[in-house]
Amino acid sequence: MAHFLAFAGSNSSRSINFALVKYTVSLIEQHEVQLLNMANMPFPLYSEDYEREKGFSNSLVELRDDIRVSDGLILSVNEHNSNPSAYTKNLLDWLSRLDRKFLENTKVFLMAASGGKRGASGSLGIIDALLPRFGAEVVATFSLPLYHENFDPGKGIINAELAAKHREALDRFLSYF
Repeated sequence: MAHFLAFAGSNSSRSINFALVKYTVSLIEQHEVQLLNMANMPFPLYSEDYEREKGFSNSLVELRDDIRVSDGLILSVNEHNSNPSAYTKNLLDWLSRLDRKFLENTKVFLMAASGGKRGASGSLGIIDALLPRFGAEVVATFSLPLYHENFDPGKGIINAELAAKHREALDRFLSYF
């Protein structure tokens, strides 16, 4: 049995990406999943001065340790103006300062959701290209466009074609374990 860490790269209490992550992990059987709500994990804006004066927070060290002991990572990133959100970028900045290869040998299922037609594809592409720099292997990706039309919080992905693509990507990720 594998152990996965799952979270959204969003600190919003109403994150559609967190809803997608929760739905995704509900489909996983025979593996253990640790689901984190990043709305409960505030991190200060990264700066070298802050790092020098205050160091790394316990919650950051614990997150890095949770990533290290997981067999795989399920991550859904949000998008602001075709880029990863400031929260996502800030989180990656902090983690990479603590440990440059914080994702060493980590298989990643990378997702993104947005209310628009592009499904946060800009953010997805940027993060997909960035994570390998930290040691990750992105083995599957999925983009959910038009979230409010294609997702029901009680049912999950309601568009049959998108649900099939999501399942295919999840199965590809799970095939590594």
